[in-house]
Amino acid sequence: MKKVDHVKLFTDTSLACSKLITGRYSTSFTLGIRTLDQSLHLPVYAVYGFVRWADEIVDTFHEHDKAALLADFRRQTYEALESGLSLNPVLHAFQAVVREYGIDREFIDAFLHSMELDLEDQNYHPDLYNEYIYGSAEVVGLMCLRIFCQGDDALFERLREPARRLGAAFQKVNFLRDIRSDYEDRGRVYFPGVVYQRFNDATKREIEADIKADFDAAYAGILQLPRSARLGVYLAYVYYLKLFYKIRQLPAARILGERVRVPDNTKLLLLLGSYFRYRLARI
Repeated sequence: MKKVDHVKLFTDTSLACSKLITGRYSTSFTLGIRTLDQSLHLPVYAVYGFVRWADEIVDTFHEHDKAALLADFRRQTYEALESGLSLNPVLHAFQAVVREYGIDREFIDAFLHSMELDLEDQNYHPDLYNEYIYGSAEVVGLMCLRIFCQGDDALFERLREPARRLGAAFQKVNFLRDIRSDYEDRGRVYFPGVVYQRFNDATKREIEADIKADFDAAYAGILQLPRSARLGVYLAYVYYLKLFYKIRQLPAARILGERVRVPDNTKLLLLLGSYFRYRLARI
């Protein structure tokens, strides 16, 4: 009888938990992961599971001491990274991927710092805004880039800046789409100098110009990604670009009155179009 490696079984089960979390929380992200090479699926699920669990602490558990929960999550994260084990399956899966792909500890520090910023109402001046976006979005892209580059440090350094710009574009689109709910539900306005009650078309156009510059800078990096990762990242890019264009076509008053989304049938068309471009070597 073949002996069962229970340590591997525990790690594999933990990775499967992160996959389940991704599927339950984000159909779009799950679709994007499925277009990556099979070997990249579980590592990226592990990153998403870690990020999602921290985000849930600061955005969901309002009847609990969120600062204490996040501090405990931080402590457990670093204990897992040091020991190579956690009984929290999300953290066990994450630490395994961090170790395997050499994900920088600084990225994890920056991410958890941004989560801490969400625990309090903040007046986001430009420096703090950039700091928050780096920690909440750009480093997540950099964690994934470490996985995609498979130990190729030169490629990672070449694609570091485009990866940051792509993460920033995604986050800023989220901020613009969710400006009403962020303000009404959480008392937040992320854009520096923007007063929610005076949000207008001119302010919206300034924000959109900044987002468009991030998208443009990110695209060149997508074309240089390994083939194993290129289609999945490109699909995320075109999905968010489509969402951005829908937002850009609407006046500020509409953004404050409704949550813009991309319909599922449009997502399917974007997937098919991206796949054919990939097969024809146009990306």
